[in-house]
Amino acid sequence: MSVTAELLTTNKLSELACLALYLMYEKKQGKKSFWYPYIRELDRQRGRGQLAVESPLLWSDTELNYLTGSPTKAEILERAEGIKREYNELDTVWFMAGSLFQQYPYDIPTEAFPFDIFKQAFVAVQSCVVHLQKVSLARRFALVPLGPPLLSYRSNCKAMLTAADSAVQLVVDRPYKTGEPIVVWCGPQPNSKLLINYGFVDEDNSYDRMVIEAALNTEDPQYQDKRMAAQRNGKLSVQFFRVHVGKEREAVLDMLPYLRLGYVSDPSEMQSVLSSQGPICPVSPCMERAVLDHLAGYFETRLAGYPTTVVEDEALLADCNLNPKRRVATQLVSSLCPKFEIGRTNLYHDPFTVEECRTLCLNGQK
Repeated sequence: MSVTAELLTTNKLSELACLALYLMYEKKQGKKSFWYPYIRELDRQRGRGQLAVESPLLWSDTELNYLTGSPTKAEILERAEGIKREYNELDTVWFMAGSLFQQYPYDIPTEAFPFDIFKQAFVAVQSCVVHLQKVSLARRFALVPLGPPLLSYRSNCKAMLTAADSAVQLVVDRPYKTGEPIVVWCGPQPNSKLLINYGFVDEDNSYDRMVIEAALNTEDPQYQDKRMAAQRNGKLSVQFFRVHVGKEREAVLDMLPYLRLGYVSDPSEMQSVLSSQGPICPVSPCMERAVLDHLAGYFETRLAGYPTTVVEDEALLADCNLNPKRRVATQLVSSLCPKFEIGRTNLYHDPFTVEECRTLCLNGQK
């Protein structure tokens, strides 16, 4: 597989695409292939995770609408575009790595395999691949086709799949009884990644998070000063804030100095900011209220983008006959909506009203 490793250095194909292409050609060998038992198991699983749901990369447009309002939908469409770009590079790679594919007396990739077949193979490989630690590049990924049907993945356990000579082994982190499902750590991945990669959502995922993007206005006359002030406090001109489970208040408090900076307009106030120490950006009560209203408005807009409420999602999840794809999609969006609610309720920690703000402004405290 050293040739495969060389392919990766060309940036033409990802590791998963290389594995998918290799196994598609091997599948054409039928039972003659050494990998036949593995490929048969991959075909049987069809990229389905522990909830018997395949990756949303294979969902229809109607099914993807279950994720309306969630940024995960855009992630899925972007990943699908990436897979399409890799498919378009298959023929180039096939000619570049002749020594890897010369044993296959078949057509070039895009003639031998339609895009839908490649995408299915890519998703099947993705659902059963393990990212191994402390190994060479050529051995970084291992296929574990029996992983999804035999194991349950969780974010809060310590058992891991690791490399052991030419095999992959699992050392459990606690004793098990006969018939009890074995639980394996799925890595520090948010639920959006778990759904895209493996077709499931971990409702107790301590690594789950939502991402909020904020940016300084490049047309602001004081943009350069603001950028310098932000960098001094470890922030960028385009900053991504991650809101983790149970740490919503801390995330909001981390965002506020950055947002206050964006609202500063008076040059003398900007000089005061530049001369201050730490992330605190001193602003008037009026400006503070504007910042809080801005952030609250952002949360409300995000919440309004979801077609269902949290209560309606809970009712859906209580339905035993709910479509499996609809169920896992609802689990994903319902795990994020409370974070927006918590973030919004954490904003107005200071009992400062709009009327008080107007009074102060009229009195010259701007």
